[in-house]
Amino acid sequence: MADLAPGVASAISPLVRRIVAPNAGPLTGAGTNTYLVGVDEIVVIDPGPDIASHVDAIVGCGGDRIRWIAVTHGHEDHSAAAGALAARTGAELLAFGTIDEGFELEATEFRVLALHTPGHSPDHLCYLLEEERMLFSGDTVIDGSTVAIVPPGGDMAAYLASLERLSSRRLRLRTIAPGHGHLIDDPAARLAGYLSHRLEREAAIVAALEGGATTIDQLVDTVYVDLHPTLREAAGQTVHAHLLKLAAEGRATGADGAWHLRAA
Repeated sequence: MADLAPGVASAISPLVRRIVAPNAGPLTGAGTNTYLVGVDEIVVIDPGPDIASHVDAIVGCGGDRIRWIAVTHGHEDHSAAAGALAARTGAELLAFGTIDEGFELEATEFRVLALHTPGHSPDHLCYLLEEERMLFSGDTVIDGSTVAIVPPGGDMAAYLASLERLSSRRLRLRTIAPGHGHLIDDPAARLAGYLSHRLEREAAIVAALEGGATTIDQLVDTVYVDLHPTLREAAGQTVHAHLLKLAAEGRATGADGAWHLRAA
């Protein structure tokens, strides 16, 4: 859609502009969303892939007002441009390891709170813009599809716990600014949908195991209907993440590529 055209700065709230990176694909949708928060002082959330034209667009929008670069997680489509952008602007880099749960960035016009939300990756942070109750969700929540959970870094149990946490009414979310896709203006419903989808997928995997499927390929064939070939690898990885969760709970066992339910 027009407002997700790469390289174009689009205002999505009084404090936030979005620039989409030119890295569209099956797993990135229209491309990775880079957000510029603030007017007089700016934090760039997720600088995106290391593509010169994208870095140019960010600098062209924020210039010397860019003071900080905040990364949601280390996957290259979200973080790779951090070095180039820091070199151009002198901005301070913020990421898991330099900051953690509860870190608060206070600028002249806004405050951003870091929330550790592992699951998609162990280093994943979401950022809450307190003035607008807008959550920058990285790859914990995206628009247009669900999120791939890829072991060993991806952890399904941790991911479900992060979704539950973000669903808390205490966060009072008004919108979610995802790592890919459009602004989400129904955060409670979207998070509930994500949780129910994962639980339904887990139930389908259990049913497929009961029906005799034993390998990840067989489970993908049974559980995913009309799956596009480009998404098969990601589907297999997510099935694997569900199986590891079931195994950690003592509900399944796997050896030599064969998975079975444990007897009750």
